[in-house]
Amino acid sequence: MVDPATLATLGVAGLASLFMAWAIGAGSSGSTPFAPAVGANAISVMRAGLVVGLLGFLGAVLQGANVTEAVGNDLIVGVSITATAAIVGLVTAAALVAVGVFAGYPIATAFTVTGAVVGVGLALGGDPAWAKYREIAALWVATPFLGGGAAYVTARLLRAESIPERALTSVLAGVVGALVVNVGFTVLGPPGEQGSIAGVLAAGLPLPTLAGVDAGWVAVTLALAALAAVALHVDTARDPEAGQRHFLLVLGGLVAFSAGGSQVGLAIGPLVPLLDGNLAVPLLAVLVGGGLGLLAGSWTGAPRMIKALAQDYSSLGPRRSIAALIPSFAIAQTAVAFGIPVSFNEIIVSAIVGSGYAAGGAGVSTRKMLYTVLAWVGSLVLAFGVGYGAFVAVDAVL
Repeated sequence: MVDPATLATLGVAGLASLFMAWAIGAGSSGSTPFAPAVGANAISVMRAGLVVGLLGFLGAVLQGANVTEAVGNDLIVGVSITATAAIVGLVTAAALVAVGVFAGYPIATAFTVTGAVVGVGLALGGDPAWAKYREIAALWVATPFLGGGAAYVTARLLRAESIPERALTSVLAGVVGALVVNVGFTVLGPPGEQGSIAGVLAAGLPLPTLAGVDAGWVAVTLALAALAAVALHVDTARDPEAGQRHFLLVLGGLVAFSAGGSQVGLAIGPLVPLLDGNLAVPLLAVLVGGGLGLLAGSWTGAPRMIKALAQDYSSLGPRRSIAALIPSFAIAQTAVAFGIPVSFNEIIVSAIVGSGYAAGGAGVSTRKMLYTVLAWVGSLVLAFGVGYGAFVAVDAVL
């Protein structure tokens, strides 16, 4: 039986988590996935906010477990996050993200949450989780180079007159299809694990394993990738512009789904140690609650940030938008698979800039980018300092 005081504290922590989920939905996960599609006039701002909210909710429920558990248990060693620490950390991070939303600058949510959780965790007396920090830092540093570089190369290829655009776009659709069928879903795996579409289908094929590689998995992946390529090839044959627009919207949807799977962990991760220690609440129920918070944020606050990203960072056409979204989806799913909190603002903005430079830097605002990078770094440092100091102050009073 949980005493009333503990239950009340957990309730406050839950409200702080929902506030964080709203701020993420309004900012990072709600605005970035469809910003390139809006910039290419493939979908309206308001419709993008509606769709991204629904897809983000599904991603949170089906893919959110890995990052949620990492944020809750892997950022600090030696102690478990208490209810008070969770409240301080979540409120600190959410306040910074909300300021960014209303100011029109995309604060990197992963930076603020990570900084705040580490800050309150160290103030609790925990020790740094250096191994996890190295994983996180490696992805954060590599993202602008990998995402921006891949977007630049893809955009250059799509602009090359020597390469048939329809054939290249179909190949890109096949690559995306191969990624999709190997994405992990909670409902496809055994309890506590995730499974992929390719893995499930390959299990029913009587094919051997060669050199440690499942021939059935290879066959299924190639077959479904070819199916995606052919589908787009046929679509663009009917109407090239419509087919390109359909591909762009599919990519935006995949990135929105991935955003939900990653970003929900930033909102509800600090609650995991509390629920494990005080209440027998299934993780799925917490993921649903976090997903609803993302949904509310996307529907109420995302349109402002979608406009900022779509119009202020680069003047995007369909080709450069496609070039930006493909590496964004790949990086996002890599982060989800390894349970690494990642900033979708960093992923998308880097890809947008990379695709913009493929056209000679047309429409890329260097001044805006400089302010954004400073906001990212500042949010990490500020969240850590405020989280640490606020918890020390609150702990002294309570």
